[in-house]
Amino acid sequence: MIPFKLTDKLVAEIEQLIENQEGKKLTSLLEDYHYADIAEIINDLNEDEATYLIKLLDSDKTSDILTELDEDVREAILNNLSAKEIAGELDELDTDDAADIIAELPEEIVQEVISEIGDKEHAKDIVDLLRYDENSAGGLMAKELVKVNENWTVTRCVREMRSQAENVTRVHSIYVVDNDDKLKGRLSLKDLLTVSTETHIKEIYIPKVDSVNVTENPEEVAKIMSKYDLEAIPVIDEIGRLVGRITIDDIVDVIREEAEKDYQLAAGISQDVEADDSIWDLTRARLPWLILGLFGGLGAAAIMGGFEEMISKHAVLFFFTPLIAAMAGNVGVQSSAIIVQGLANDDFKGSISNRLIKEMLLALLNGVILAAVLLIFTWFWKGHFYTALAISISLVVVIVVAGIIGTFVPLFLHKRGIDPAIATGPFITTSNDIFGILIYFLIAKFVLGI
Repeated sequence: MIPFKLTDKLVAEIEQLIENQEGKKLTSLLEDYHYADIAEIINDLNEDEATYLIKLLDSDKTSDILTELDEDVREAILNNLSAKEIAGELDELDTDDAADIIAELPEEIVQEVISEIGDKEHAKDIVDLLRYDENSAGGLMAKELVKVNENWTVTRCVREMRSQAENVTRVHSIYVVDNDDKLKGRLSLKDLLTVSTETHIKEIYIPKVDSVNVTENPEEVAKIMSKYDLEAIPVIDEIGRLVGRITIDDIVDVIREEAEKDYQLAAGISQDVEADDSIWDLTRARLPWLILGLFGGLGAAAIMGGFEEMISKHAVLFFFTPLIAAMAGNVGVQSSAIIVQGLANDDFKGSISNRLIKEMLLALLNGVILAAVLLIFTWFWKGHFYTALAISISLVVVIVVAGIIGTFVPLFLHKRGIDPAIATGPFITTSNDIFGILIYFLIAKFVLGI
C-alpha cells in the first residue's frame, strides 16, 4: 500500500468538484481513501467546503473522520450541522469518541443532540461517560466490551458473546463478572473452545486480570499498559464493577499529548498551543517564560556590575562570561532531562541522595576534563596562568553546581506534584546562568586575590 500524501493538486481538484456541486464524482474519488486521509484533506478546506463534504459522505465514514479532524475544524463543522445530523454521526461512533464530541458542543444543544440519538442504550452509555473527569480513566474509557457471567455455561456464553460482539469494533478480551457485575477475571478463547458446552465459566476462567479504577490518571494507565504490553485494559468503579475498557489507540493519544505538553514546557511554553493558534494565544503561552528570562538576564547583569572593578583590571574574564553561562545552562538541562525521562518512564531507582552524588561525580569528571582543555587554551592565548586557573576552576565548580541543580529541581517538583518537565526549559537554564556567573566571579576574585 502506497502511503497517502496530501498534494496541492488533490486539494485543488476536490475544491473544484465542491464548487461545481459534483457530489457523485467526489464520492467516487474519495471512496477508497482511509477516513484519516480524508480528515487530512478536510483540514485544508474552508468551513463551507468541509461541511459540504461531511454532509455528502455516509455517516459510517464521516463519523470516524470527525474524530481525526483538528479541533477548530471539527467545531466549525459541527456548528453547521443540525442536532439530528450530529446525532446521526454519534450513532456510528464508539461511546468514548461520541462522548468526546458531545463534550465539545455548546451546552444549549447537548440535550437536543442526545435526545436525537437513535440507539437509546448507546445514548445512555454516552451520558454515563460524560460524568467522568476527562483527565481520568473513566473519561478515557469506552463502554463497548464483551463480558460473560461466571455462572453461565459455555453454550450460553457463546450465544451472549455473539450478541455483544455486534457492537464492538474489535474484541481484545473477554471479561468475566459475577452476578453483581464485579470483575472476576478473563476468559481464554482456547479454553472456551476445548471444554464441554455444559461447563460453567467459573470452572475455566483466568482469575488474574490487570485493571484500573475509573479515577486513575491517564498517564498511569499508559504506564501500566506499556509495562504489560496490553492492547486493552478493563476499568472498574469504586466497588469493583466492570464499567468499561480502555484500548491502545486511546493510550497512544495520551502518550502523544503528554509528549507534546512536556516538549512545550521544555521549550518554555506554558500553555498547550499549536502553530495555527492566534498571535494572542501564542503570546500568552510564550511571554511568561520570556519575562523570566528577561529578569534572569537583568540579575546576571547586576551580578556582573558588582564586579565591575575586577573586570576592568582583568578584561579577559568578561570574554569568558558567555562560555560559563552556556556551560551551566547546558549541563543543567542535560541532568534535568535524564531525571525527567526517568520519572516519566518509572525508571528512576534509588534515593535522591544517591542520585545527587552520582550526578555530582559525573559533573566533576566532565568538568575536570573540560577545565583542563580550557586551562591550556587560555594560558597559551593570554599567557597569564592564574587568570587561566581562575577561569578553569570556576568552570569545574559551575558544572558541578549545575548538575546538582538540574538533578534536584525536577525531583523536588515531582515530589510536590508539579510536572518536572518544566525543569528542562528556561527555568533551569536561567537559574543556572545566574548561579554560574555569580560563582564564576566569586572564584575569580578569590584566586586572583582582588
